[in-house]
Amino acid sequence: MPDPAVKSILVVDDDVELCALITDFLTPHGYAVESAHEGRQGLARALRGGVDLVILDVMLPVLSGFEVLAMLRRSSAVPVIMLTARTAQADRIAGLNAGADDYLPKPFGPGELLARIRAVLRRIERSAIAEPMTISVSGVELKPQTRTVFVHGERVDLTAIEFDILQCLMRSPGRTISRDELTAMLHHRESTPYERSLDVHVSHLRKKLESGGTLIHTVRGAGYMFAPEPERAGARKP
Repeated sequence: MPDPAVKSILVVDDDVELCALITDFLTPHGYAVESAHEGRQGLARALRGGVDLVILDVMLPVLSGFEVLAMLRRSSAVPVIMLTARTAQADRIAGLNAGADDYLPKPFGPGELLARIRAVLRRIERSAIAEPMTISVSGVELKPQTRTVFVHGERVDLTAIEFDILQCLMRSPGRTISRDELTAMLHHRESTPYERSLDVHVSHLRKKLESGGTLIHTVRGAGYMFAPEPERAGARKP
């Protein structure tokens, strides 16, 4: 039987040597690592379950990383870190829009990859500790232990990072949560004027909750607020 304390990581990359290097680096740190070298194979393995995190390359044979991620998100919220040699902001935003939790441009240092993995897994683990069974605000029910969300009784599928953003906002309804506070919670670093990933995640999250009305508000120059009122002073939809 697998040890539940050992986190399982799936690396989907057609670079066999890179997969071997990642495996050799992560294994001594307590991770069980599997590899797949083309998109369809990686998708099939991820959908079988039992994977705690997926490291997914963008440029893959058979199915691209974007295609794999889009298909995976139809039935799974497993955390995904995308690897890409592309540096264009549009490609990074495309990955985040498709449901990636983080991205890491190639080439990267193994220490940075390890830090990103730990940060993503820590967010998920921390949310399940010392939390109430259900956080309920304005028709939205968030269950930290099962990481599920319901809007007026209907389940809404969120990615891991979308869940973490919503949980942070719902803990303090009516209070503005700054961009720096959210970014530090998610990525353990300060936001910059060029950091658009948070905006992408919030926009995607807002669309998924739209059946409950306008619940996540952008407070100009300050951050975001979870509140049921359609309009608040200084708040707007982006």
